[in-house]
Amino acid sequence: MTDEPLASASKPPRTRGWVHAVSATAYSLAGFRRLLGEAAFRQEMALAAAVFGLFAVVGAPLASFGIQAILFLVLMAVEALNTAIEVLVDRISPGFARFAQEAKDLGSLAVFCLVLANGGFALFVVWHGWA
Repeated sequence: MTDEPLASASKPPRTRGWVHAVSATAYSLAGFRRLLGEAAFRQEMALAAAVFGLFAVVGAPLASFGIQAILFLVLMAVEALNTAIEVLVDRISPGFARFAQEAKDLGSLAVFCLVLANGGFALFVVWHGWA
């Protein structure tokens, strides 16, 4: 997290076409690097690797791998949004504020729901793979 004053940051110039696509990719990679700094995200990535390994062991169908990959990508996106909420809330309200706690709790709930969806689907696939 950076604590630079808001006024010191300059807005990047607008781009179009391929330059815009390259810039957007660079911003996305920067976001991914930032997300790697979050312990929860690293744990989710480790669990994803374990789940895919388990799918291979039980001989899960290819479609199950695809569905699980999509679920993990959605989890990654929601984890990124949750982290963005936390960064903004910490910046806006460094002390305790009720709205800040509620915003963080709601972001956490969104991540938790997707963790449950990922886990539920993985258990379903593994159960049927061993049955």
